[in-house]
Amino acid sequence: MDHDKVNEFLGRFVSDLSATEAAGLTVIGLRLGLYKALAEGPATPGRFAERTGLHERYLTEWLRGQAAGGYASYDSATGEFFLTAEQAFCLADPNGPNVAAAFLLALGMLRAEPQITEAFRTGAGFGWHEHDEDVVHGCDAFYRPGYVAALVPNWIPALDGVDAKLTAGGRVADLGCGLGSSSVLIAEAYPRTTVVGVDYHAGSIELARKKSAAAGLTDRVSFEVATAQTFSGTGYDLITMFDCLHDMGDPVGAARRVREALAPDGTWLLVEPFTADTVEGTFDVIGRAYYSGSTFLCVPNALSQPGGWALGAQAGEAAIREVATQAGFTRFRRAAETPFNLIYEIRP
Repeated sequence: MDHDKVNEFLGRFVSDLSATEAAGLTVIGLRLGLYKALAEGPATPGRFAERTGLHERYLTEWLRGQAAGGYASYDSATGEFFLTAEQAFCLADPNGPNVAAAFLLALGMLRAEPQITEAFRTGAGFGWHEHDEDVVHGCDAFYRPGYVAALVPNWIPALDGVDAKLTAGGRVADLGCGLGSSSVLIAEAYPRTTVVGVDYHAGSIELARKKSAAAGLTDRVSFEVATAQTFSGTGYDLITMFDCLHDMGDPVGAARRVREALAPDGTWLLVEPFTADTVEGTFDVIGRAYYSGSTFLCVPNALSQPGGWALGAQAGEAAIREVATQAGFTRFRRAAETPFNLIYEIRP
C-alpha cells in the first residue's frame, strides 16, 4: 500500500465531506436571503445581525464558514465579511448562475435516500413527484438562469429557420416544462407565438400557471397535465424538451409522439446533459455530479414508468441519436453545446 496515495485519497475525502456539510449552510443562506444581504456591503457579524434581524451568534458561524469555503470574503483588518462582485453574481443575483439553488435541489433529493436505498434492493422506481418539494423548486431556480442566458440568445437561433418562424408567429409545445420557466421565456421573446407547456406533475403545472399569469401571458401560454407520450395537439413548429428525455421510462414512445405532433417542417429542440459516448469519458467532476443526480432522480423516475428504459443523465449522443432514429426521425445534429448541456436539432 502506498501511503502517499492514501493521504491523497484522504485529502479528496476531506474536501468532499466539507463540501457536503457546507451544502446546508448554502441553503440557509438562500432561504434567509443572506447572500443578497451581504451583497449590500461589508459587515461585521454584529452589523450583519442588525441588517438582517437575525441572531448574531448563528450568523458569525455562518459567515466564517462561507469565507472558509470561498463563498464569501473576509477583511482581517476590519473584521468585516463581504462578497466580491463575482461571488455576488453567482450567489445573490437570481439571473446569475444562482448556484445556491443547486444545493436546494441536492439536499431535497438526498432526503429520499432511505427510499432510494431500498430501491437498490427491489428495483422499484421513485418518481419526481414523490420527492421533497425542494427538488422541483431548486431545479427551476437553478436551471432558469441558464435558459435566460442561452435559450433565446443562442439555442433557438442555432436551429435552422426556427427563430424566423417564431418571430412571425409559431406554435410551440414545451414538454417536461416543470414550473414553466422555459415556456414563459419563449413566449416573452416571441410575442406572436403561442406556447403549450406540458408536464405529468399536476403540482408543477399549477405553479406554472401562476407564473404565466404573473407574467401576463395567459392569452398565449397554456399548460396541460400530460406525459410526453400523450400530450395533445399537432402541427407544432417547435417542440422542446429540456433535460427530461433521459428521465422517461419510454423515451422512444415520447419521440414518436413528438414526430406525430410536429408540423412537416417542424423541429424538435432537445437539450440533454453534457456527456461522452464512452464510460471513461464521463469520469470527471461534471460526470460525477450527474451520476449522483441520476441515481437519485433520473433512473428512479424512469423505472417508475412503463417502457423499460432508464437512459440516465449520462446517456451519450449515440444513445440519444438511437432513440430519435427508432422513432422515425431522419435528421439529427448537435446544434450547440455548453459545459453542462448538449443541444440537438432533430427533424422528421
